[in-house]
Amino acid sequence: RGYKRESISFPTVTSMIAREVPEPTPVMKPMVAISMAGMVPFAAAYVELFFIMTSLWMDQFYYVFGFTLVVFVILLITCAEVTVLLCYYQLCAENHRWWWFSFFASGSTAAYTFVYSFFWFRSLEASKMLITYMLYFGYMFLICTGMFLVTGSVGALTSLWFIRKIFGTIKVD
Repeated sequence: RGYKRESISFPTVTSMIAREVPEPTPVMKPMVAISMAGMVPFAAAYVELFFIMTSLWMDQFYYVFGFTLVVFVILLITCAEVTVLLCYYQLCAENHRWWWFSFFASGSTAAYTFVYSFFWFRSLEASKMLITYMLYFGYMFLICTGMFLVTGSVGALTSLWFIRKIFGTIKVD
């Protein structure tokens, strides 16, 4: 394991000279695609997120952990599917820079969650003290950062697997 393991081998030989990426259409610009990619996974977990945040911030008990696990798995599958689809579209548009794109595309779900936490905070009847805002938004930032790392890693690793599969089927003589 670790250093004794062989490095990643790629299924095709690539040139060391990077190709110029053509100008994409407005919809296929990476920043637009990244900002829209998190919408579908967020929508998949939206209802459960309300109950989790209610139990976390309003001192209510939460007992449905099995359902939460199912929703978490659905979130990860949705992140993987959306990221693979967008990476495929980026590759069809001759954009070979997919590594960070795939990480940020599925990680953008956390940005939607953080924005949702602002709207959810308005439903709380919190005190007007500064420490209340610091605690709530500080912890939500940490939670969303963890969510960004998890969903981003799932998207990047799934895209790596997918791209290795599709380029592995290419027969080069």
